[in-house]
Amino acid sequence: MKSKFRHVALIGKYLATHSGAAGASTRSYLDEIAHFLMDQGCEVVIEVETATNIGLTNYTTMDVKGIGTHCDLCLVVGGDGTMLGIGRQLAQYRVPLIGINQGRLGFITDIPFDQYKATLIPMLAGEYEVDDRCLMQGQVMRDGRSVFSALAMNDVVVNRGATSGMVELRVEVDGHFVAIQRADGLIISSPTGSTAYSLSAGGPLMHPSIAGWVMVPIAPHTLSNRPIVLANSAEIAIEIVAGRDASANFDMQSMASLMHGDRIVVTRSKLQVRFLHPKGWSYFDTLRQKMHWNEGVA
Repeated sequence: MKSKFRHVALIGKYLATHSGAAGASTRSYLDEIAHFLMDQGCEVVIEVETATNIGLTNYTTMDVKGIGTHCDLCLVVGGDGTMLGIGRQLAQYRVPLIGINQGRLGFITDIPFDQYKATLIPMLAGEYEVDDRCLMQGQVMRDGRSVFSALAMNDVVVNRGATSGMVELRVEVDGHFVAIQRADGLIISSPTGSTAYSLSAGGPLMHPSIAGWVMVPIAPHTLSNRPIVLANSAEIAIEIVAGRDASANFDMQSMASLMHGDRIVVTRSKLQVRFLHPKGWSYFDTLRQKMHWNEGVA
């Protein structure tokens, strides 16, 4: 079977592996996958930063804009962090993404590297499941104007400073006062991010089909401050009332320093990221595998 996708981009994990044995390993993986794709009838390009940082120079390279306008599929080889970064950038172009796991957990880069050939052959021929994920739009408002703006696929997190005490946060939902939170911070997570920082802070797992977000306090002063699930059509505003050196983090990949009186406003973006999974894929299969459920069960 030949591929229904003609122009395929490859992006790899390179930020921590640009030299030495790890970099050579990544280069070898991408080179192998590129040759496999060409055997399926695909024209392959390598994302320019990936190619530059791992020394993969014998392929056509493109920046993100070029990939977005020229390619009809992007294969991401790495971990979830790699996928988060490129997913936000490609969302405006609606290029579908397939993740091949070279990281650790791999909730959204879910195809094991040693199974990529058998898995990709039917997917490239058109046998796959489509999985659209909403993005979050976060803004830092100061004196009535936006001083920072970023997209997030996993979460928007307001954190206390590394050496300071708790922060005091005034929370509103759709203009309605909710509570004053005294805690180490506050997480606004999408269903995609419910298996990330939110989970470690005690938040629930959320199926990706749920049109909701979860608001999770980090080490709250009052133990009755519990996670709450909200509609993702809501506007959430978090005002910094007290606390030093607070910051807002977007997927832990973009950060803004905050001042007293700043408002972090989180809304649903119009953009979505489209993932493709193998035919018959189930979110519960992913959870069972990654969370090690049923281990030891006969």
